[in-house]
Amino acid sequence: MARVLTPRAEDFPRWYQDLIAKAQLADNGPVRGTMVIRPAGYSIWERMQAEMDARIKVAGAENAYFPLFIPESYLKREADHVEGFSPELAVVTHGGGKQLAEPVVVRPTSETVIGEFMAKWVDSYRDLPLLLNQWANVVRWELRPRVFLRTSEFLWQEGHTAHASEEDARSYARKILHEVYEDFMVGVLGIPVVVGRKTNRERFAGATSTYTLEGMMGDGKALQMGTSHELGQNFAKAFDISFSAASGGVEHAWTTSWGTSTRMLGGLIMSHGDDNGLRVPPRLAPIQAYVMVVKDGDGVAAAAAKLRDALRDAGVRVGLDDRVDTAFGRRAVDAELKGYPVRIEVGPRDLAAGNAVVVRRFDSSKTPVPVADVVGRVLAALEEDQQRMHDEALAFRESRTFEVSTLAEAIEASANGWARVPWSAVGVDGEAEANGKAVTVRCLVRADGSVPDSQDEPDLIAILGRSY
Repeated sequence: MARVLTPRAEDFPRWYQDLIAKAQLADNGPVRGTMVIRPAGYSIWERMQAEMDARIKVAGAENAYFPLFIPESYLKREADHVEGFSPELAVVTHGGGKQLAEPVVVRPTSETVIGEFMAKWVDSYRDLPLLLNQWANVVRWELRPRVFLRTSEFLWQEGHTAHASEEDARSYARKILHEVYEDFMVGVLGIPVVVGRKTNRERFAGATSTYTLEGMMGDGKALQMGTSHELGQNFAKAFDISFSAASGGVEHAWTTSWGTSTRMLGGLIMSHGDDNGLRVPPRLAPIQAYVMVVKDGDGVAAAAAKLRDALRDAGVRVGLDDRVDTAFGRRAVDAELKGYPVRIEVGPRDLAAGNAVVVRRFDSSKTPVPVADVVGRVLAALEEDQQRMHDEALAFRESRTFEVSTLAEAIEASANGWARVPWSAVGVDGEAEANGKAVTVRCLVRADGSVPDSQDEPDLIAILGRSY
């Protein structure tokens, strides 16, 4: 196959940009830092939405929608929040040809506006928990944009909840972390994530605790795939989200927020892509099996259409390419770039022998298969390759994760992957030193891999690395 991408080993950032362009996933928007998500990329995002949305609803949250424009005064009510977001804000000062009486902020996140309405909707403990989610766009002015990874406008889901107790809020923040995010990322994206706690230095502005899911990309760098936050009573006090308690008296609610974004598309590309293009895990793929007519011949088009219908009837998301006026080699390269998990090539010669050729994107293997067996072979391949993609990514992460005992060793190891080092050997001062060398503490975990309740727990492990 002719080379169409810069090899990953030669220039990983260039490979990433090449793949996005050649696979027709996205393009740069007309305003610096914005992006146009093309149909091939958006169809993957729609599958991400569907899988995530189903899990969010099982967790009890309901979808709503809140305004894009937020009064500037709302952000100023929670001091840490506005300080954390100030450098990234886009502010509207004029509308309808006139200067606005109060500037409005294009939402960077919606804690403040949702807090305003939670205060309006919550009156009694019977109104709690209030579990909301919205699918929306947000704007954070980005100085160093990179498509999907860091853009000034991006798509995401953001959940916001209010609870009657700190214990209930913590339990729900972790429920989202594990039962929604981790389950989706591991089981559907095929990306093995480390789930841990952000340090106080790295936690979300206005939060009391931030939990994160960190994925290792193909160059050994970390990508924060999603976060879940305990907000304590900070926003509840700022917006007076209060309720009549069951025991009598009035109390402030405990709130959470949590989100994932189109950054996961970047993670998908960098975790699973290879020198031939994108590789989409079968459970996520908008098109799981792609039936291709190699060239015209007796009964070829009809046989291909029949295979498409049989695969569709078996529950496979399937596409058909019968564009015989375009060279097959060109079409095959395009299919490889877009990462369809399985291709079924139907040509006159193979069909005359009663076969079609099954091509697996995971390892580029090509196997002649009797036409009658194609559906069964495809179903098996989809299930096997979903697991193989996860296992390959996990093996890569383990090969690039280094156990060290000092901060200096951790910083050195971060040039090639991640370092696991005792948090006691890093500490707050060591974290600042690492940051000065473009290395961050991605998260803290207990020795058994579970998520700690505080960065002050004994015997914690810090995961350090360079990141996107």
